[in-house]
Amino acid sequence: MQILDGLAVAAHIKEQIKTEVATVKNKGGKTPHLAAILVGNNPASEAYVGNKVRTCSELGFGSTLLRFGTEMTEIELLHEVKKLNENKDIDGILVQLPLPKHISETAIINAIHPNKDVDGFHPISQGKMLLGQDTFLPATPYGIMLMLAHYNIDITGKHCVVIGRSNIVGSPMSVLMAQNTNPGNATVTLTHSRTKDLKAMTLQADIIVAAIGNPKFLTADMVKDGVIIIDVGINRIEDATRKSGYRLVGDVDFENVAPKCSFITPVPKGVGPMTICGLMKNTLKASQIAR
Repeated sequence: MQILDGLAVAAHIKEQIKTEVATVKNKGGKTPHLAAILVGNNPASEAYVGNKVRTCSELGFGSTLLRFGTEMTEIELLHEVKKLNENKDIDGILVQLPLPKHISETAIINAIHPNKDVDGFHPISQGKMLLGQDTFLPATPYGIMLMLAHYNIDITGKHCVVIGRSNIVGSPMSVLMAQNTNPGNATVTLTHSRTKDLKAMTLQADIIVAAIGNPKFLTADMVKDGVIIIDVGINRIEDATRKSGYRLVGDVDFENVAPKCSFITPVPKGVGPMTICGLMKNTLKASQIAR
């Protein structure tokens, strides 16, 4: 069993990005600039955005963080997105999800200019991805594909079961795994809450991508020996032994599933760092688009 070390892979990729950005700057090129919008004071969102801003600084990117209270209206947020769309200094726009319930996430995502959609959530980005055209890929699936490539994991012809069908992870993951690329060319089964006899599906899987937000959902009796596990879940569970009062676990019962795996991602330090890499690579790409 080999751990897929997201921290180590991310460090390698970030060093490559940092070098490329320095080269561009030395030639008088544009410094990539990411604008992040945070609405409200969700602790997890605060942490995610803070990590992204710090990574921008580490790589030599510019960054702008716009904070707004939960009283912000949808119209006001749309106006802020419009201003960023029109700002030629800004290459990528990130609106941290989730948003307050009175604001439509769909409306905000659709308002971002496709050339600045570094999260890869815009319908144009998703449509191009589905057609196999060059576009911004959703950051988490993109990061996972970068990890598979780094470890030279060949998934050609293998059966991949994706658990979860969100537009952020599950659905795009199923598309990327099946595409005629390297890594890619897997045979994909996309499962969800209405899937009958999920265990029968996962027992057939050579690769499982778990992305449902259910702690320790995937158990040892649901997987075969030699399986590759990508655990996207980040769940907080109570732990009185921790100063914080909680600890992070994935959607996979890591302790009992890991011994059966050929490869597995840990939580934390697995997929999370790779998501940041996907976002940063998209931002670098956005800065190179002529506008």
